[in-house]
Amino acid sequence: MAYPSRPALRALLGASALALSVIAGPVLAETVFTKPLVEFAGRVSAGGVDRAPVHKGGKAVIEGQNLIPGQTVTLMRGTTTLNAEPITVDAEGGFSFALDVDAEAETGLQPIVVVTENPASAEVVELKVSPEVAVAGTEKFAVASEPVVRGLYQVKFSEAANAAFVTSAVGRPPVKESKLVKINAETLKIEAEATPGAAPARPDGSDGGVFAVYGIDVDEANGHVWVTNTRQDTAAVYKQSDLSLVKQFEPGAVPHARDVVVDEANGRAYASATGTPEIKVFDTKTLEPLEPITVQSQIRGEEFSTMALDIDEAGGKLVTVSLSTPEAAVVDLASGEVKVIPLPGTKAASGVAYDPQEGLIFVASQATDNLLIVKAETGEVLHDVAVGAGPLNVAFEPVGRLAYVANRGAGTIAVVSPEGEIVANLDAGSYPNQLRADGKGNVWAVNKSRGEDDEAGDRIWRITPATE
Repeated sequence: MAYPSRPALRALLGASALALSVIAGPVLAETVFTKPLVEFAGRVSAGGVDRAPVHKGGKAVIEGQNLIPGQTVTLMRGTTTLNAEPITVDAEGGFSFALDVDAEAETGLQPIVVVTENPASAEVVELKVSPEVAVAGTEKFAVASEPVVRGLYQVKFSEAANAAFVTSAVGRPPVKESKLVKINAETLKIEAEATPGAAPARPDGSDGGVFAVYGIDVDEANGHVWVTNTRQDTAAVYKQSDLSLVKQFEPGAVPHARDVVVDEANGRAYASATGTPEIKVFDTKTLEPLEPITVQSQIRGEEFSTMALDIDEAGGKLVTVSLSTPEAAVVDLASGEVKVIPLPGTKAASGVAYDPQEGLIFVASQATDNLLIVKAETGEVLHDVAVGAGPLNVAFEPVGRLAYVANRGAGTIAVVSPEGEIVANLDAGSYPNQLRADGKGNVWAVNKSRGEDDEAGDRIWRITPATE
């Protein structure tokens, strides 16, 4: 077969292109490549109605803010368009779209593509479809509960004081309502309470509120209570006996302080600086800061963000988990060695607990609604348990050998065996926030309210396995 010469081929192609341009002219005039934005404008979120969890067969809402008035929005899951007609952004730059989630939907983080026109842009948001775990096994536990004060955050039992200490803080900065509370271990009634002192003015010169208290642990050796002041990036120490202030560390001592745990055997207190890879260290006798511990992420280009802490004093192990990367870390407090463990299948991990007997790490992750049970020595994920919506914190109770998970979104506390079995799922009112084992078979928990009229919130809970 003879082929045309190169000049003849160019002439032929040119003629063909000209013919095609004439034929296709009217179509190409209405191009799909309309005016684009350099970056997606505004913010779009996907979640439940009134911030409730989204379950299969339930309702969801996709909302946008700060978009461009007059833009049109198309929502897609894969190749399926979710809205029959394009949504027009209103004059305030917002839109809202109600979505029915079908009964066959898979749980997990569902990617929703948000496509705009006039001008054009696209963004992917995640709609979390949470597992729905029924309340069950309540007969296996004796549960006592009493109201405390508004805005509960954390709790820790003190054997020396035979009391539980809780922290509370209400609202956003400047926080003006906060209390450190001492609660009788038997009656669950308030024995004493203290209001933190005034905090320095904010950078703009406005009222700084008070040194609101959030994280908590007790130091039995020195009769102290350690707390974190998240809003002022610091920590403080109070007396267990009368809740008087012993020392207020300067703002900036612990950036976005979250948890604090005390190592009485070695005279150390450790506070996580969320948003950074550091755990701040203090001498519990001199109350002076020491060299911090730094956890380096093993993911290239990412930074570990320390969240919850748990400590094995006898074994000299400090365990933490990262909010920003799917990783946990075990610190050998004797050698200073830091071992980072990958956590496949997690996102936005916030809670961690450690079982020294079997060397197990329990990780609660808010975005993936699961509890991972990991072998610390090998990093092997033994179990991945769907525990309910929004697991925020976890505590391991060594006497009954069970992990207790506070599911903030679901309003439950899931009780899970080391073998990954949910042995009970307890109704915990609204927004269970944090919980701790006391080493004697009990688990102490606190929850937050949905508002001033919510009688199921702002309570302390004592959970004990029922006797036969």
